[in-house]
Amino acid sequence: MTEPVTITYLEMTSPDQLAGKYLPADELEVRRVEEPLPPLNRFFYEHVGGPWGWKRKLVWTDKQWADYVCRDEMRTYVGYHKGTPIGYFELNKQGYDVEILYFGLLPQFIGRGFGGPLLTRAVETAWARAAQRVWVHTCSQDHPAALSNYQARGFQVFDQQHL
Repeated sequence: MTEPVTITYLEMTSPDQLAGKYLPADELEVRRVEEPLPPLNRFFYEHVGGPWGWKRKLVWTDKQWADYVCRDEMRTYVGYHKGTPIGYFELNKQGYDVEILYFGLLPQFIGRGFGGPLLTRAVETAWARAAQRVWVHTCSQDHPAALSNYQARGFQVFDQQHL
Protein backbone atom coordinates (compact mmCIF):
# COMPACT_ATOMS: atom_id res chain seq x y z
CA MET A 1 0.00 0.00 0.00
CA THR A 2 1.35 3.43 -0.92
CA GLU A 3 1.60 6.17 1.63
CA PRO A 4 -0.97 8.97 1.20
CA VAL A 5 0.40 12.21 -0.24
CA THR A 6 -0.67 15.70 0.77
CA ILE A 7 -0.12 18.51 -1.74
CA THR A 8 -0.08 21.97 -0.19
CA TYR A 9 -0.56 25.09 -2.32
CA LEU A 10 0.83 28.36 -0.96
CA GLU A 11 0.74 31.96 -2.14
CA MET A 12 1.81 35.52 -1.52
CA THR A 13 -0.36 38.33 -2.79
CA SER A 14 1.97 41.19 -1.86
CA PRO A 15 5.75 41.60 -1.82
CA ASP A 16 5.33 42.95 1.72
CA GLN A 17 4.53 39.41 2.88
CA LEU A 18 8.08 38.24 2.17
CA ALA A 19 10.00 37.53 5.37
CA GLY A 20 13.39 37.43 3.74
CA LYS A 21 16.42 35.53 4.94
CA TYR A 22 19.72 36.72 3.54
CA LEU A 23 23.35 35.76 3.14
CA PRO A 24 26.18 38.08 2.10
CA ALA A 25 26.66 38.34 -1.67
CA ASP A 26 29.94 36.43 -1.44
CA GLU A 27 28.07 33.49 0.17
CA LEU A 28 25.15 33.26 -2.26
CA GLU A 29 25.00 34.46 -5.82
CA VAL A 30 21.95 33.83 -8.02
CA ARG A 31 22.15 34.02 -11.78
CA ARG A 32 19.54 33.64 -14.47
CA VAL A 33 20.27 31.05 -17.13
CA GLU A 34 20.04 33.55 -19.98
CA GLU A 35 20.12 31.01 -22.81
CA PRO A 36 17.73 28.13 -22.10
CA LEU A 37 19.67 24.93 -21.56
CA PRO A 38 17.34 21.94 -21.22
CA PRO A 39 20.07 19.49 -20.07
CA LEU A 40 20.82 21.83 -17.15
CA ASN A 41 17.18 21.82 -16.04
CA ARG A 42 17.12 18.04 -16.36
CA PHE A 43 20.30 17.79 -14.27
CA PHE A 44 18.83 19.88 -11.46
CA TYR A 45 15.47 18.11 -11.65
CA GLU A 46 17.21 14.75 -11.34
CA HIS A 47 19.76 15.64 -8.67
CA VAL A 48 17.73 18.05 -6.56
CA GLY A 49 14.57 15.98 -6.81
CA GLY A 50 16.06 12.50 -6.73
CA PRO A 51 16.01 12.13 -2.95
CA TRP A 52 12.35 13.23 -2.91
CA GLY A 53 11.09 10.99 -5.67
CA TRP A 54 10.84 13.48 -8.52
CA LYS A 55 10.53 11.01 -11.41
CA ARG A 56 7.78 12.10 -13.75
CA LYS A 57 10.01 14.16 -16.06
CA LEU A 58 12.96 11.76 -16.07
CA VAL A 59 11.37 9.86 -18.95
CA TRP A 60 11.02 12.99 -21.07
CA THR A 61 12.70 13.16 -24.45
CA ASP A 62 15.15 15.93 -25.35
CA LYS A 63 12.35 17.59 -27.32
CA GLN A 64 9.99 17.55 -24.32
CA TRP A 65 12.69 19.15 -22.16
CA ALA A 66 13.33 21.78 -24.85
CA ASP A 67 9.61 22.54 -25.20
CA TYR A 68 9.36 22.93 -21.41
CA VAL A 69 12.47 25.06 -20.86
CA CYS A 70 12.44 27.21 -23.99
CA ARG A 71 9.09 28.91 -23.37
CA ASP A 72 8.94 32.71 -23.10
CA GLU A 73 7.19 32.55 -19.73
CA MET A 74 9.81 30.21 -18.22
CA ARG A 75 12.95 31.35 -16.39
CA THR A 76 15.62 29.24 -14.71
CA TYR A 77 17.97 30.54 -12.01
CA VAL A 78 20.96 28.87 -10.40
CA GLY A 79 22.29 29.61 -6.93
CA TYR A 80 26.05 29.53 -6.38
CA HIS A 81 28.18 29.39 -3.26
CA LYS A 82 31.74 30.53 -3.95
CA GLY A 83 31.37 29.60 -7.62
CA THR A 84 29.81 26.17 -6.99
CA PRO A 85 26.19 25.51 -8.05
CA ILE A 86 24.14 24.70 -4.95
CA GLY A 87 20.56 24.64 -6.24
CA TYR A 88 18.07 26.19 -8.56
CA PHE A 89 14.57 27.50 -9.11
CA GLU A 90 12.27 27.75 -12.08
CA LEU A 91 9.72 30.55 -12.44
CA ASN A 92 6.72 30.36 -14.75
CA LYS A 93 4.74 33.52 -15.47
CA GLN A 94 1.06 33.16 -16.39
CA GLY A 95 -0.68 36.51 -16.66
CA TYR A 96 0.00 38.29 -13.38
CA ASP A 97 0.79 35.07 -11.49
CA VAL A 98 4.30 33.72 -11.14
CA GLU A 99 4.65 30.13 -10.01
CA ILE A 100 7.81 28.76 -8.49
CA LEU A 101 7.64 25.54 -10.49
CA TYR A 102 10.69 23.85 -8.97
CA PHE A 103 12.97 24.91 -6.16
CA GLY A 104 15.63 23.07 -4.27
CA LEU A 105 19.19 22.43 -3.24
CA LEU A 106 21.62 19.78 -4.36
CA PRO A 107 21.87 17.16 -1.59
CA GLN A 108 25.34 18.15 -0.35
CA PHE A 109 24.10 21.70 0.37
CA ILE A 110 21.00 20.78 2.38
CA GLY A 111 21.27 21.75 6.04
CA ARG A 112 23.93 24.41 5.44
CA GLY A 113 21.68 27.47 5.65
CA PHE A 114 21.11 28.06 1.95
CA GLY A 115 17.41 27.09 1.64
CA GLY A 116 15.86 30.22 3.16
CA PRO A 117 18.14 32.68 1.35
CA LEU A 118 17.73 30.93 -2.02
CA LEU A 119 13.95 30.90 -1.57
CA THR A 120 14.06 34.59 -0.64
CA ARG A 121 15.84 35.31 -3.91
CA ALA A 122 13.29 33.18 -5.82
CA VAL A 123 10.41 35.17 -4.35
CA GLU A 124 12.10 38.54 -4.96
CA THR A 125 12.80 37.51 -8.55
CA ALA A 126 9.20 36.40 -9.04
CA TRP A 127 7.87 39.72 -7.76
CA ALA A 128 10.25 41.56 -10.12
CA ARG A 129 8.39 39.92 -13.04
CA ALA A 130 5.40 42.25 -12.50
CA ALA A 131 3.55 39.63 -10.47
CA GLN A 132 0.38 40.24 -8.51
CA ARG A 133 0.64 36.82 -6.92
CA VAL A 134 3.52 34.40 -6.34
CA TRP A 135 2.62 30.82 -5.62
CA VAL A 136 4.17 27.42 -5.12
CA HIS A 137 3.13 23.92 -4.20
CA THR A 138 4.90 21.27 -2.17
CA CYS A 139 3.98 17.81 -1.05
CA SER A 140 4.49 15.53 1.91
CA GLN A 141 7.16 13.64 -0.06
CA ASP A 142 9.39 16.72 -0.44
CA HIS A 143 12.13 17.60 2.03
CA PRO A 144 10.64 17.65 5.55
CA ALA A 145 11.56 21.35 5.93
CA ALA A 146 10.08 22.47 2.58
CA LEU A 147 6.66 23.50 3.87
CA SER A 148 8.07 25.27 6.92
CA ASN A 149 10.59 27.13 4.74
CA TYR A 150 7.81 28.40 2.48
CA GLN A 151 5.75 29.48 5.48
CA ALA A 152 8.74 31.09 7.20
CA ARG A 153 9.28 33.22 4.08
CA GLY A 154 5.66 34.44 4.30
CA PHE A 155 3.70 32.10 2.04
CA GLN A 156 0.14 31.33 3.15
CA VAL A 157 -1.68 28.06 2.46
CA PHE A 158 -4.62 28.48 0.08
CA ASP A 159 -5.43 24.85 -0.71
CA GLN A 160 -4.55 21.25 0.11
CA GLN A 161 -5.21 17.97 -1.64
CA HIS A 162 -4.94 14.53 -0.08
CA LEU A 163 -4.19 11.81 -2.61
